Formats: sequence, C-alpha cells, structure tokens
Amino acid sequence: MTTTLPRTTIGPASLTAREISAWFGDHKVLDRVSLTMRAGEVTALIGPSGCGKSTFLRILNRMHELVAGAALAGEVLLDDGDIYAPGQRVTDARRHIGMVFQKPNPFPAMSIYDNVLAGLRLTGTRASRRVKDALVEETLTKAGLWREVADRLRQPGGALSGGQQQRLCIARALAVRPRVLLMDEPCSALDPTSTRRIEETIAELAADVTVVIVTHNMQQAARVSQRCAFFLAEQGTPGVIVEHGTTTAMFDHPRDQRTLDYVHGRFG
Repeated sequence: MTTTLPRTTIGPASLTAREISAWFGDHKVLDRVSLTMRAGEVTALIGPSGCGKSTFLRILNRMHELVAGAALAGEVLLDDGDIYAPGQRVTDARRHIGMVFQKPNPFPAMSIYDNVLAGLRLTGTRASRRVKDALVEETLTKAGLWREVADRLRQPGGALSGGQQQRLCIARALAVRPRVLLMDEPCSALDPTSTRRIEETIAELAADVTVVIVTHNMQQAARVSQRCAFFLAEQGTPGVIVEHGTTTAMFDHPRDQRTLDYVHGRFG
C-alpha cells in the first residue's frame, strides 16, 4: 500500500516506476515501463532518440502533465510514497525530485548567489542570512563550482561559461535538498573539459542524492552510472525497456542482442 510523500526526510531515496504508459494526444510514446532506480546510485537511461527516455524522465517529477494533451498511466513511488497519489501536491514531489535540463537555464540577470537560492523562494522556504550563506557555499561546493565563483557571488549567473552555468543549475537544484536528481543530457552542449567536470560532480553527488541521467554518450554512461536501462521504440511502436541491469553487465554481457548492438554503436 502506497503512502503520501514525507515532508522532512532527507538523504537519497529509491524511485520506482510501475507500468508507466504515456501519451501525447492519441500518440502513445511509452508502453508499460517499469524500473527501480536504487537509492544512492546513478542510473543511466540510454537508447536512440525518440524512444521516450526524456518523457520518462519528466514523468518522474510530474513535468509530463504540464504538456497540453499529455496523459499517463501507472505509478511513480519515491520510496513507498506515490507522487501521483490523490491530493499529493506537485510542489512536494518536485521538492524531493529535482531536475537539471539539457541546456543550462540559470536566471541570467540574477546573481550567482540568488540563483542558488531561487528554489527556496519558489517553495516558500524561509531562512536567515547565515543559513543562506552556508547553503550557497555547501551546494556550490557539491556542484564543484565554489572555488571558481566564491569571490564573485554577486555577479550575474548568465556571465558564467556554459559548463559553469550547468553546475550552477545543479547547485540550485540541490539547494532545496532533493532526494533524487534527474538530469536530461546535462553535458550535450558542453565542451570535453566541462563535461569531465560535470561527470566528476555526478560521481561526488551519489552519496547524497539518487541520480537518474539520460545520455546518448555510451562512454559517459559507462563512466558515471552503476546501473543502466536501455529504451527502444521499433517501427513506430511505443518506447519500452528492452533490458536493465548493472552497467557492467549491460555493456559486457547483455541478455539481448539489440542491447549489445546499441552500446557498441552498431545503430542509434
């Protein structure tokens, strides 16, 4: 029996999708997808473009329902609490399940300091200046950005480089102390140096927050994740999970030939 979400629990949580199907209007994009993303681990969602990975990710923190004509069936459990339970507030789900998008999206005219704290305002969280200062330093440190910006916190976030902006967005997401962090191709627009720094940040975060990342970069999936799920949509059918398991098994000894072909670049 599922429950509503707790309001005060911190630390990484497991996230379980049960029989998730999704539609945009009459077009079905996911068909009965089930997956457990273990607490304190990095799970990579891999597969060709158009197979429903990003849609699945948005379902995990109730962003799918913002799209006109979108619909879904199934359950998403944060530990044992259903984020879609009747009466469950969207803001509570998103407080526990943060999101970092493909393109860095800091508030460009807002200072680095205020960017980090933006989520507190959105959730109506009050804090003293001392607490805010400590939170900014803590989250920027976790995002691997503190040393680079500590002496210019009052400068606009939009003045940072692309890689720095992405890490600022990670810090902003962490400031509300989520238990899960969703990342939709966070390195696709970044140079190799920035990509490496983001990957290091992901590895460092896993002790404090469960990470689910969509990536088309197989080397990145192999580097950063402990577990993988391979999505595929064939010949106009909805996306499904072909198989999932430890990253090592998925890359070295997959059960399905299609998985082997994909991770070794033979299609997609």
